[in-house]
Amino acid sequence: MLLELKSNLFSHKFPLDILYTLKNYYIVGSNQSDNRFRILKIDRTTPTELNVIEDDVIYSKKEINDVLTGLEVGNRVCGGLKNVVTAYGIVGFIRFTDGYYISLITKRSAVALIGGHYIYQIDETILRPIGQQTKPEKNSDEYKYYSIFNILDLTKNFYFSYTYDITHTLQHNMTCPSNRRNFSYNEMFVWNHYLLETGFRSFKSNSDWILPIIHGFVDQSKISIFGRNVFVTLIARRSRYFAGARFLKRGVNDQGYVANDVETEQIVADMSTTSFHRSGLYDNPNYTSYVQHRGSIPLFWSQDVTNMSPKPPISINFRDPFYAAAGLHFDNMFKRYGAPIIVLNLIKTKEKNPRESLLGDEFGDAMDYLMQSLPEKSLIYHPWDMSKARKRSNGHFCSDEDVFEIMEGYAEQYLADTGFFHSGPEAWINVLNREQTRQSGVVRTNCIDCLDRTNAAQLIIGKCALGHQLHALGITDKPWVPVDSDVMNMLTDMYHDHGDTIAFQYGGSNLVNTLDSYRRKNQFSNQSRDLIENLRRYYSNALCDGEKQDSINLFLGNFRPQKDRPMLWELASDYYLHNEDPRFRKPRRSYIYWWTKDFLQKAEQQDTSRYHQLLSRISRQFEDDEADPYSGYWIEYYRPRLFTSFEKLFALDMKSTTKYIPSGLMNVGNVKKWFAASLLNTKAKEVQSEVKEKEKEEKEKVKKEKYNLNTMESIVSKSLNPSVSLNEAKEYKQYINQNKNLVLTPTLTDNNDPALTSHSDYHVYNAYMRRANLPNPITDIRVPSTDERVYEENLVIPKQYAVLQAVGSDQYTNSVAKSRYQAYETWLKTGKLVGTNNTNNVVNTKSKNNVGGNGKGNISKKEKEAYKDYKEKMKECQIKE
Repeated sequence: MLLELKSNLFSHKFPLDILYTLKNYYIVGSNQSDNRFRILKIDRTTPTELNVIEDDVIYSKKEINDVLTGLEVGNRVCGGLKNVVTAYGIVGFIRFTDGYYISLITKRSAVALIGGHYIYQIDETILRPIGQQTKPEKNSDEYKYYSIFNILDLTKNFYFSYTYDITHTLQHNMTCPSNRRNFSYNEMFVWNHYLLETGFRSFKSNSDWILPIIHGFVDQSKISIFGRNVFVTLIARRSRYFAGARFLKRGVNDQGYVANDVETEQIVADMSTTSFHRSGLYDNPNYTSYVQHRGSIPLFWSQDVTNMSPKPPISINFRDPFYAAAGLHFDNMFKRYGAPIIVLNLIKTKEKNPRESLLGDEFGDAMDYLMQSLPEKSLIYHPWDMSKARKRSNGHFCSDEDVFEIMEGYAEQYLADTGFFHSGPEAWINVLNREQTRQSGVVRTNCIDCLDRTNAAQLIIGKCALGHQLHALGITDKPWVPVDSDVMNMLTDMYHDHGDTIAFQYGGSNLVNTLDSYRRKNQFSNQSRDLIENLRRYYSNALCDGEKQDSINLFLGNFRPQKDRPMLWELASDYYLHNEDPRFRKPRRSYIYWWTKDFLQKAEQQDTSRYHQLLSRISRQFEDDEADPYSGYWIEYYRPRLFTSFEKLFALDMKSTTKYIPSGLMNVGNVKKWFAASLLNTKAKEVQSEVKEKEKEEKEKVKKEKYNLNTMESIVSKSLNPSVSLNEAKEYKQYINQNKNLVLTPTLTDNNDPALTSHSDYHVYNAYMRRANLPNPITDIRVPSTDERVYEENLVIPKQYAVLQAVGSDQYTNSVAKSRYQAYETWLKTGKLVGTNNTNNVVNTKSKNNVGGNGKGNISKKEKEAYKDYKEKMKECQIKE
């Protein structure tokens, strides 16, 4: 098997074919410049034993081709080298009951860019047996394990990076000693730790093939401010310890790890300089970050889901008077973040039927016990009933403030206590020109599930942190961001996506209550959405959580299949998979001094060397990639040996605040022309992609509606989002566009035009236009004689008679015109129509032979009065018109 693998050192340039022989797999990795190669060999002869051999020899391009040619020739008798698939990295190795499997990344996509280092999301993986065995038989134990393992979808929110350590925060990565160019992975967030350890024996081994993968959320957006691009990145890392589904993993285990433990980092960077390095190593002052934490309440508690209740009762399983597990948890947080640890508890304090409040009282007692022996302000406990504040936001207690404003005040105090990381001194435009600052401590937010209320609170804290970060970079003159601004809209969308993803991973549905719910915006649509998500979460917890938990336990190595031991599906509970064996339990710590003194130091005072001992990895140095002190940044970002274009450049396609600008602003004079031109191409692409996505969604929606017409979700969705089917929309479009290409006037050249002659009414229109039998109805158009006679008899002749009468002429004496005018005159005076002798004789208006006398006939006084009345009536009609 041949694979060009991109890891920390052996960067991937483009995927190669994976090849294998009858006896071995061969994985070939290259450096970033594609001129140095190494080989990883996997033995296939004994499938029940995994034998991975790393070849330390460094090959040139010519040498590696010679090696592969030799393998092809040497194995020609037994089939030679065969092609399998392309890949981008090794997830790891796993064994169930028979042979070993290898998991490979076959598709990826870039989702973020930090300091010139790309972060990728896994889009597709493959699980392939290493031995020569085929796919396991159905109903066998091997097949059951194989199916359970694949329940955990690696294409949903699993991320990796070849050159950036995403298991640690930006502060850790940029404050390492400048002469150290290797990674120190944080095991807590490496979800493929067990799979890699299986193949490489020890995760701490000096192996260039190790590619850590995190589970959580990664999103990045761009703020455009007067030509300055600012990247806002959100990274959520989910802990692999005590991981699982909502009702099956609550509280804390006896090792101090809590359920739903997620670290969220908000990175804001001015991209005037992309790299972490400027004049020296890691001295670019344009990077800032702020870290938050969420996790379940560190007590032994659970909820009984056997009664199928949407809100199962909460029970405290065990009350430890010394709160040893909670002490281990907070000591670990001191180790990770320093002091102070600010605990923001958002659960309800008063209920008609005590439920959350029972847990809140016990948590308060635990915090009181743990804080009594700690130095002052090392551990701060802040209980705040967010639901109660929401209900009273329009009442007497909070007449001028809402939940958002109250939480914003708390957030500013938290930021003052913990600070945030800034890689260099603040901009000279700021009054406070501080040197490099570090975040010491963290805000730990929790509610019952650590989902809905927690995400709303973290968004508000993130909003305040964003204001300080932009101010530190010299972009804003004040350390705050308006609520109603494009930047805040973008951040809200990012945190909502972040909350939906974390909620789906833990609870099986999206967020139930968003920030709009607490701000009382769009209450009707929010209530309907919350109802649907509640039903979806209930369904997922009741029917899907068991299989999901089994898959996580198998993937993380919490359960390892062994002979003569119960199968995974035969276990009554997974309690002992996540807690220590009582036979080998470690000795208890001091009940009073439960914390480690060194962990309470400020970040500036801590000795960072203790971090370097964690999984330290010494990178091998290779000429043009790693000989420079920048860890191959230039080749990773600029890719000099790879053809690229602006259309495929990730930084240009990134989400931006420009999407919140109203479309009308793009057409205001010449000032916005430069802006409109820059968005024409991207908008066209977005429209095309949106049309394709809508068509796909419509097809899927039609399929679902056939089976779910009477469900509550379908009824509510239809009432909130009225729509027409794809066929109806197509028919309406055809209806309004049917006459766009129709030529209304036939011409000599259009007689044979199919678009004209195929119309159903064409023959009627053509007959009418050609009724005068003219050669060309357009240039030789004439009025038929019948139409001329009607027009003269009814309008032209009576009008001329009236004019002649006014000037004293009797030209039309005893004519039809005279009789008709007299009838008209009588009708004007009396309102009665007097009958006249109607003849078809048409008088030639051009003839002068019928003029009687001298053409100066006398007009009587009666006629003059009648004509005067006629003129007055005509004036009145004109005024009315």
